[in-house]
Amino acid sequence: MLTTAFDELDLQLLHGLQIAPRVPWAQAARILGTSPVTLMSRWDRLRDEGLAWVVAHPSGEGDVLTAFVDVDLEPGRQSEAVATLVRDPRALSIEQSARGRDLMITVMARDLGALSRFVLDDLPRVPGVRRQRTSLALQIHRQGRDWRLQSLDQHQREGFEIARRQSTAPAGPLPRDPQPIIDLLAADGRAGAADIARSAGRNPATVRRHLGRVVGSGLLSFRCEIAQDPTLWGLHCTWLARVPEESKERTVAALATLPELRLCVSTSGETNLLVSVWARSPSDLMRLERLVGERLPWLSLVESVVILRTPKRFGWVVDERGRATGEVIPPVIIGDDPGTA
Repeated sequence: MLTTAFDELDLQLLHGLQIAPRVPWAQAARILGTSPVTLMSRWDRLRDEGLAWVVAHPSGEGDVLTAFVDVDLEPGRQSEAVATLVRDPRALSIEQSARGRDLMITVMARDLGALSRFVLDDLPRVPGVRRQRTSLALQIHRQGRDWRLQSLDQHQREGFEIARRQSTAPAGPLPRDPQPIIDLLAADGRAGAADIARSAGRNPATVRRHLGRVVGSGLLSFRCEIAQDPTLWGLHCTWLARVPEESKERTVAALATLPELRLCVSTSGETNLLVSVWARSPSDLMRLERLVGERLPWLSLVESVVILRTPKRFGWVVDERGRATGEVIPPVIIGDDPGTA
């Protein structure tokens, strides 16, 4: 019989970190009515077991393109292709699906030219890649970082919202060379000034000042990722749908009420809406699809794609159980790194 990997305090802690990924332990302990040592110990266990981790990745704010690349592979070469793409920092996330395409890759690019070079020139050279189809994200309505566990009461949620605003407040111009701090945050989104100073061999006071500026700059997006516990969220599914443009706004508003919703994006292509959900079971997924069909009769569900495995989530390598391995390939926006783009 399967048992959940998380207890009630774990889920409260993780819900808090979803809201404020870099909240100080002392502040989180006051909100949750426990001690900082207790929370630190729990977080260390969750992170060491690959059950939860804090990601720091390029925010994609401004004139940055987000695209979803469907990849078809040659028979028998899926492992080879995945192993190569996992090492590529331009492939932010990689999902292996049950039908319709072998891989679904999320990328960001500075412009259409940089994106085109990746999907048309570089991707076909990956061993085993046979064909690709690319959809642009025209508008991101809901992201994975917006998904919540529903484990906190209103007062606790408000406390973590205050902590989030405090931890991401602008703190002056970026340091001359922020990259060492960015690289260390990519490996641990909760890394503090003391940790970074030790790793980088820098003065702690200087690092503390520079870290505040990097975090408050908006250059990075922080999110608490959680492994897919089979007893709580056993099924990851992506819906590809077509919605009349005049109904898009009310469709997105209705989908946003689903607790299972992780991603909702208006896209280019044959379908114009991409929706990702975490369901508890196949029967729960059927319930969701039936609910959406009843409430949104104008939405045409073209394809329901079950995700079998996610080898990488925003730079973090994930094992077959859906847990982080601890290995991180710092993600890049295509066009930022002349060595890869």
